[in-house]
Amino acid sequence: MFKNNFKIAFRNAFRYKSNSIINISGLAIGLTCVILIALFVTDELSYDQFFNDADQVYRVNLNGKMGDGEFYAGYTPPPAGETLVANFPEIESYTRIYRPGVDVLEYSNGTEKQIFNEENVFAVDANFLEVLSYPMLKGDPKSSLQDENSVVVTNSIAKKYFGDVNPLGKILFYGKERKPLKVTGVLEDMSNLHASVKFDMLVPVSNFENVKRFNWSWVWLQMATYVKLTDKAAANPNAIAHLESQFPELIRVHAANAFDRIGQPYEEFLENGNKWDLHLQPLTDIHLHSGEIESVISEQNNIKNLYIFAIIAFFIIILASVNFVNLATAQAAKRSKEIGIRKVLGSPRVQLIKQFLAEAIFYTAVSTLLAVLLVWILLPFFNQLAGKTISFNSIFENGIWLFIIGLSLLTALLAGIYPAFYLTSFKAVNVLKGVSKVSNSKSGFVRNGLVVFQFTVAIIMIIATSIVYLQLNYTQNRDLGYDKENLLVLQNTEKLGSSEETFRSELEALSEVKSAAISSGMITRGNFGDFYTPEASNTEDNIAKDISLQSFLVDEHFMSTLDLKLIEGRGFDTNFNDSLSVVINEAAAKQIGWENPIGSMIQYPGGRMESYKVVGVLKDFNLESLHSHITPFALFSNTSESYDTGVSYITLKVKSDNIGKLMSAIENKWNAYQPNVPFEYSFLDDDLNTGYISDKRQANLFGVFSFLTIFIACMGLLGLIAFNAQQKTKEIGIRKVLGASIAEIVQLLASDFVKVIVIAMLIASPVAWYFMDKWLQDFAYKIDIPWWVFLLSGGMALVIAMITMGFQAIKAAIVNPIKSLRTE
Repeated sequence: MFKNNFKIAFRNAFRYKSNSIINISGLAIGLTCVILIALFVTDELSYDQFFNDADQVYRVNLNGKMGDGEFYAGYTPPPAGETLVANFPEIESYTRIYRPGVDVLEYSNGTEKQIFNEENVFAVDANFLEVLSYPMLKGDPKSSLQDENSVVVTNSIAKKYFGDVNPLGKILFYGKERKPLKVTGVLEDMSNLHASVKFDMLVPVSNFENVKRFNWSWVWLQMATYVKLTDKAAANPNAIAHLESQFPELIRVHAANAFDRIGQPYEEFLENGNKWDLHLQPLTDIHLHSGEIESVISEQNNIKNLYIFAIIAFFIIILASVNFVNLATAQAAKRSKEIGIRKVLGSPRVQLIKQFLAEAIFYTAVSTLLAVLLVWILLPFFNQLAGKTISFNSIFENGIWLFIIGLSLLTALLAGIYPAFYLTSFKAVNVLKGVSKVSNSKSGFVRNGLVVFQFTVAIIMIIATSIVYLQLNYTQNRDLGYDKENLLVLQNTEKLGSSEETFRSELEALSEVKSAAISSGMITRGNFGDFYTPEASNTEDNIAKDISLQSFLVDEHFMSTLDLKLIEGRGFDTNFNDSLSVVINEAAAKQIGWENPIGSMIQYPGGRMESYKVVGVLKDFNLESLHSHITPFALFSNTSESYDTGVSYITLKVKSDNIGKLMSAIENKWNAYQPNVPFEYSFLDDDLNTGYISDKRQANLFGVFSFLTIFIACMGLLGLIAFNAQQKTKEIGIRKVLGASIAEIVQLLASDFVKVIVIAMLIASPVAWYFMDKWLQDFAYKIDIPWWVFLLSGGMALVIAMITMGFQAIKAAIVNPIKSLRTE
């Protein structure tokens, strides 16, 4: 019987070719979308799962509050890991990561020299590869970082410098001191790994004097610390909560001397409403569950994006199944006599139900095979769109193939269950008399309800996509508080040493350069953060509250080059001694509580207890993407010696004419000053755009899935209009005989569906507003959702639906009425 059912299903597929094509293509498109989304979600969920003992490793995060400013970061003070291991037997080991920034690496084989700027060099403790077991192709993870003069590289870096020669034992020269480092290990390329921490090279942290210098500090937050729990502690579900409950007292004891050393007693720090708390985050949670946790070391996404795509996948497969239902019920009149005859000949209803379910399974099986083929074809495009490197072989891993089989069976059940019970419910006598219940009000209500559901989802997707693109457009065109156009940022200019100012002056003299400035940081490229103590504000309690300030060291040209706006006071000027001057932004003045900040003082406990006079107040400007709020910020003169980041940039305001000629001139000058450091630059607007890559990818994926959703919905509508036309065949024939025009026939068939789509618009609009308002909360600065988006999105859906309906309605309207009435 099973074989016979599939034979009949096969024959019916060829008998009703147009419906079969629509059914199979709709299901195939839906299944393709779901499989691609499943691959994407599985890829994201697999981050950091490959590490040995991944369930025992945790990142130590710090939640700090100073004054009114609060932050949550994936960084810790340098002594945190050692202190935790020493005080808690549940923690068996720790390892740390420090990111020193861009530096030069050089290799010479005697005949030729290779010199590159390397950005992804991480400084780590000697046991790093034991705690985090990155796959090693050559070398020993236990000993490869024990020697201070060692370096571990990835396979691609080994090929970059050494070609096909065995890299072990080769010497690379690092930094301006050209420190010789021997290659002691080769790791698998990071592009092949789902790791939240990715790098190109590892060097022992003992090479960095600034880390050694701050080993005492509990306020220098430049280290990422990972701890490994014992087997027993990792197995205890209450272990983390128990450990974290003891951390406040640990910090109170061990951080007190460090806070005293910078003139900030820790007890007083806490009494002022501040906090300095450590928390443990599972390694496998870092990639997707870091939320507002700041980190320039970890690759972090948002679990909400996975929820969104999972919901999209769910609705797409439901829509594809609804199509099957609509098309099956549209065929009901054609199949009713078949059902009636089979019932008269003794077929039980259960057997007929099995027949229709077999047809659903047949269609779904064919659709699944086609979907897998489409995934193979479309995966490179999808990878480019989503920024992934998913291989087609991933289908056969992590149970994806089982998911596909289960999805196929579930789709067959969803698509076939209603038609099976509906079509087999016809009474044989009524069917053979020509009186069936195909068009009864209950079944019509169900079909119309399904179309309302389809277009509700489709319109929600269109609205969501529109809002995502509007927000992206807003972020790229909003006034950021400075002029981002034609700003050329030269990197690694600290390598020029004492010649940096001379080099800047020569560049400024070029006719294509309007101005040039030197700074220790740059927008989107990092800054120095620490806390300061302002003098007592004029608030009611008149108590000085610590404030966390991000800052740059800049020259007197910086503000004019970026066109930063002064609210009051002045900028830095060579006519003044500004080594103890500071320019703050509006946010800093507001948080401190100063109404008249000019002349007020702030003290920097982290330096030599210097006090700086406020000489100017800047209009607020954005340091990062619009995901982040404007925070208290300050500019210090580069004549100040309070801190040294070891990094410098030269920013040029250039004319847009003949950029190629200008770049060639700048590079020639660079090579004349520093031939041993590769010339690197970027335009600020490009740097800003990189901050929205994830949003752009999400927008593009929304756009693609919106198109497919409306396409699938229109296929369902095509099935329903076909059903309606079929039921009104004789009515249409009579109306045409009586003189009705094609336009009137089209209106007859389409009017009910216009009402259905309008209902979908009314349902979709508030639902879409609610969810997109939630999505916009991730942006510190966002659009107000305009009313016309809902009208436009609904109108687009209506126009597309009208085109779909018009095609089928015109096809029905032009049929010869004699053919329609022949059977009467």
